[in-house]
Amino acid sequence: MQVLRQAWIQQYHRGEGEQGQEVRWREGKDLPPGRDRLVSPHDVDARCSVKRGMIWDGYKVHYSETCDDDLPHLVVNVATTHAAVDDSRLVGTVHDNLKRREVKPGEHLVDGGYTSAAIILTARAQGIDLVGPLPPASDRQTRAGEGFALTDFQIHWEEQYAVCSTGAKSRYWGSTRMDGHPRTVVIFPEWDCRNCKVRTSCTSGFTRRLILHPRDEHEFLQHQRAEQGTDAWKQRFHKRAGIEGTISQAVRGIGIRRSRYRGRAKTTLAHIFSAAAINLHRIDAHLTGHPAGTTRRTHFADLDLDTPLRRKPRRRRP
Repeated sequence: MQVLRQAWIQQYHRGEGEQGQEVRWREGKDLPPGRDRLVSPHDVDARCSVKRGMIWDGYKVHYSETCDDDLPHLVVNVATTHAAVDDSRLVGTVHDNLKRREVKPGEHLVDGGYTSAAIILTARAQGIDLVGPLPPASDRQTRAGEGFALTDFQIHWEEQYAVCSTGAKSRYWGSTRMDGHPRTVVIFPEWDCRNCKVRTSCTSGFTRRLILHPRDEHEFLQHQRAEQGTDAWKQRFHKRAGIEGTISQAVRGIGIRRSRYRGRAKTTLAHIFSAAAINLHRIDAHLTGHPAGTTRRTHFADLDLDTPLRRKPRRRRP
């Protein structure tokens, strides 16, 4: 009854109609956030999520595995959350679990969903080198690849002002919060921007506004974004691709994408059993000398398109 009551409250509300109070269907912003919204009366822990156009109701599982060249790659941590939890929130939990079991990694390779400047710096303070791509700057100039981007401005943190490429000095430096995180707002004087000859390459408005991360995060972002474009960084990060094989093995061999149980507790136990099964399979393959599988390729990719196609000569009847 409590679940039914909660579902009705989340999906319906009373509103004024032509005949007085009417029960209406909630839409858009009237609905509760995804992290709190029930998606099934049979599993009150499941939530809805969207990723790369795929929508599903249920959970997420996060595998962490070893990647030593001369040893089998074993899953050493399993974390299960409902589907609406952001991946970046799991980094601290995974590191705490690994440290508690005394298997803290010196280097941890992750994809872009688990990274931010703050997360990487926090991990490094704990002695873990978190390696993963950071997104490019979000300003319009960086996205378009033209105009004056954030990197073209000189930031004077101690004096609390910025200087643009033409030498103009900012008039405002203040603090704010965005999505719960501290940020610094820098605004340039309107009278300088209006008369600037390159204003259209800098801003579409009357004045340029900069949004800065805290100093340590800002400086790290500039360094990391430049470094991750190098061949050395790409070669170092290449090892992370191995976890995709683990996910593929769990999906194809165990059917991990369909939960056989209801509730987060039982689903978590199922995910742990799936990791144990993968580990047993890999230990057996290592001991028996069975080579690891290679990356799957389509038949079309295996075609040698550079070789001209030879036709068999046709025989004519006399």
